[in-house]
Amino acid sequence: MAEHDEDTYEIHAVKYARHDRPAHENFFGGDPHDNAPMPLDYFVWAVVGRKRSFVLDTGFSAEVAARRGRRLLCTPAEGLRRIGIEAGGVADVVLSHMHYDHAGNHDMFPAARYHIQDREMAYCTGRCMCHGLLRAPFEAADVKAMVDRVFTGRASFHDGSVELAPGISLHHVGGHSLGLQVMRVRTRRGWVVLASDATHFYANLQQRRPFPIVADVAQMLEGYDTLHRLASSPDHIIPGHDPLVLERYPASAPGLEGMVARLDAVPRPA
Repeated sequence: MAEHDEDTYEIHAVKYARHDRPAHENFFGGDPHDNAPMPLDYFVWAVVGRKRSFVLDTGFSAEVAARRGRRLLCTPAEGLRRIGIEAGGVADVVLSHMHYDHAGNHDMFPAARYHIQDREMAYCTGRCMCHGLLRAPFEAADVKAMVDRVFTGRASFHDGSVELAPGISLHHVGGHSLGLQVMRVRTRRGWVVLASDATHFYANLQQRRPFPIVADVAQMLEGYDTLHRLASSPDHIIPGHDPLVLERYPASAPGLEGMVARLDAVPRPA
């Protein structure tokens, strides 16, 4: 990063799992006849600065992958190691939300402080979890692990929008999960927004058709506008599960094609 200012960051999208599914399963009210393949890729993200670095989300374990029918390609720790990041040394982890594919592997980052929205912790430990439909995307073990971090001084709570470090801010958007937050990062090409599940695919955002796992549809739709306000351009919004991310952005290093993409680089034309 010799050419970068101190308050700009590299961003790496690290793919760790995949799930094959038809397109209609990725849209609220999707046409059941639309059976074209539209798989989900699963990512964690590394935000690397001169003085401070962050990991956004922590993925799921092999046990959870087997139980939920997902294909684990590598552990998030193995994926991060490919770009020189050791999970055991990570100081700051941001959880976009507490769903199983974003908040698992709770022993993988033993030195990290975890950053989460007040509303997400209240949601995943409150009365909404009495409803099976709402608790289905959560793993009780992940929620319990987060409570343990609170009691051992390894949790930081945020309310709405906050500057986490110069050039990095977190913003509550809700929708998919009531405490979902996105991460805004200053890069060499401008402000990039790591949307996580504020939009699973480019198509959800572009067509304004929400993903069907949603706690508040109105919040999700308003969240699309928030993404556009925060990002330097639509090309600066990174969806949370779209395989197109690895096609549009260059690999972080030779040999990592299809595994790790460099998101502070200029994307190829859509």
